[in-house]
Amino acid sequence: MKKYKILSILIAPFFIWSCASDEIDYNNMTAEELYNQAHDYLSETRYKKSAETFEKVELEYPYSRWATDAKIMAAYAYYKNENYDDAVLALDRFIRFHPGNSNIAYAYYLKAMCYYNQISDTNREQSETQKALDAFNQLVTRFPNSKYAADARQKMVLARDNLAGKEMEVGRYYLEQKNYLSALNRFSVVVTDYSQTGYIEEALYRQVEIYTILGLTKEAVSAYHVLSYNYPKGEWTAKAQKLITGK
Repeated sequence: MKKYKILSILIAPFFIWSCASDEIDYNNMTAEELYNQAHDYLSETRYKKSAETFEKVELEYPYSRWATDAKIMAAYAYYKNENYDDAVLALDRFIRFHPGNSNIAYAYYLKAMCYYNQISDTNREQSETQKALDAFNQLVTRFPNSKYAADARQKMVLARDNLAGKEMEVGRYYLEQKNYLSALNRFSVVVTDYSQTGYIEEALYRQVEIYTILGLTKEAVSAYHVLSYNYPKGEWTAKAQKLITGK
């Protein structure tokens, strides 16, 4: 009988090619044999076949010692095959039914990664970026000391930067179209929600610029003071000063 394969593959997967045949009679397999066969498929990078076989463990032997691990391993196999929707569904089931499992933090992390891997550049819609940010935030809130938290925090920074970049892109478009209020709303979102990103200086400057265009002198001066206080020697501060003083 094969030795039971543990979940170490979740952290550091290895790849071993084998000669496993597709002509396998799954009906005569025990839960352990099904689980190990699925693991073999995973090692061979046959991810779709692996996910399907892990799911057989859960479906045919729901009360076995391998069923719980098979759930998250199926999700991992779907993830490796870039079937992110199926992976998220599997992970949601795992999280719902096994909140106290030792791999629960990993489940939250893998779910976030499913969204993170679908993040596109700022020229495209950013719904997956927001989902990734929300999922990573769930992880670091629930498991702040887990081995995945540090990486999650780093990826949250990148996700926020992407979302801020999208707001800036749309804001600049509205500004070019002289749709000043819509542009101002976009830049204000960056100032309010994404103040730790690299776009904050320009966003503050754009507020000064639009307030000046609209003749809202008090608001322009207020935005300039925030910009100059935080970035006294910044390029955007120098440009804003010219708008305020005319020099």
